[in-house]
Amino acid sequence: MTRFSRALLAAVCAAACATILTAAPASAAEIDEWRDLSDQRGVVVLMRHALAPGGGDPAGFRLGDCRTQRNLSREGRQQARAIGAAIERSAIDINAVLSSPWCRTNDTARLLDVGPVRTKQYLGSTFTAPQSVSDVREARTRRLITSHRAKDGVLFLVGHYANIMDLTGEAVDSGESLIVRMNPRGDLQVLGRIPAPEVSSRPGS
Repeated sequence: MTRFSRALLAAVCAAACATILTAAPASAAEIDEWRDLSDQRGVVVLMRHALAPGGGDPAGFRLGDCRTQRNLSREGRQQARAIGAAIERSAIDINAVLSSPWCRTNDTARLLDVGPVRTKQYLGSTFTAPQSVSDVREARTRRLITSHRAKDGVLFLVGHYANIMDLTGEAVDSGESLIVRMNPRGDLQVLGRIPAPEVSSRPGS
């Protein structure tokens, strides 16, 4: 089993075990495996925003007004906190957390609570964007991932299904992440996948 496979297995366990109300102590093995991931230069996590019912954006969508957008549900907010709790317990070295300007992505990034969040316009959804806009956003994101290739710590990019599909050709569920890195030839490699944690829907949770 490769270091990245072991790291992915640890990530899956961490995410699956995380809850909004309680957090089981991280095992030494779990922490070591996350550090294996963190110790690799150039690692980027492409995270889709947490649960937000519906698809795309509603009619009348305005970027600066969350009331007009599709937003995180209660379960989505729980899910984002659970992911952040798993990351926090694992003591992973985080380089930076960047987010799309859409409210559901920015809220997800902030609810992770693992570091300051910076908003980047080029991480914005490409779902209904003109092809020319989508191409620019994808190119900017690729340049960002390439620029991180020799850097330490994990770069978290919190964004959208369509953007991640454009970059990798792989589908992701709400709250799910892909672990990627740009190789020296300029090819984006998918190193692993971190499933979204399940969250409780019981009242008060």
